[in-house]
Amino acid sequence: MARKKKINKEDIYTFYMNYYLENGRAPSSAYELAKLNNFDEKDFYTFFGNLKTVEKSIFDSFYDQTLLLLHNSEDYESFDVRNKLLSFYYTYFEILTANRSFVMALASKSKFKYDLLKLLSSTKRKFSFFVQKLEIDKLDLKDTKLDEFIDRSIEESLWVQFVVCFKFWLDDESASLEKTDIFIEKSVNTGFDLLNVKPLRSILDLGKFLYHEKIHMN
Repeated sequence: MARKKKINKEDIYTFYMNYYLENGRAPSSAYELAKLNNFDEKDFYTFFGNLKTVEKSIFDSFYDQTLLLLHNSEDYESFDVRNKLLSFYYTYFEILTANRSFVMALASKSKFKYDLLKLLSSTKRKFSFFVQKLEIDKLDLKDTKLDEFIDRSIEESLWVQFVVCFKFWLDDESASLEKTDIFIEKSVNTGFDLLNVKPLRSILDLGKFLYHEKIHMN
């Protein structure tokens, strides 16, 4: 009898994705996956509570790989906020492209708005934390509730942008998926132009000036 393999979480990702691509469906059980890949089923439960959590964990790993690559880059920390977000997108979708056959196989059996967004639920929480760390320039209204509302609005709008880019990537049929790169750049630049607070600050400063001048003149 062949000696059982010692495995890690990444091995299970590989076994699972290969099975899905070769069979057009998920394994029926952890037992089946373990038997086909010669490892003890109990080792599966070291990393996962059940088979259903593997797909969500795979998508989490795409995000984690992205952050690891960014933080290992010598240039990333010197980037401004816009370029940090662009770097995140380019890196994430490069990793996604390396696993495109698996993601497309899942997408072909999914209703995007429900199934794939469900798989990305953990990624959304991590992405929100990433956005918070970016410290995007915004108006300080000196009102805690309003400031919190603006923060949540920015996080949600950027998450919608991320999902739209994801959907565009799924539908992209261009060579090297070059249209996705163009879409990401235009989408991020447009988003930051809309978030540009300098004109609003100028208007508020002018308003404050006129208000105080009016008081003094009276």
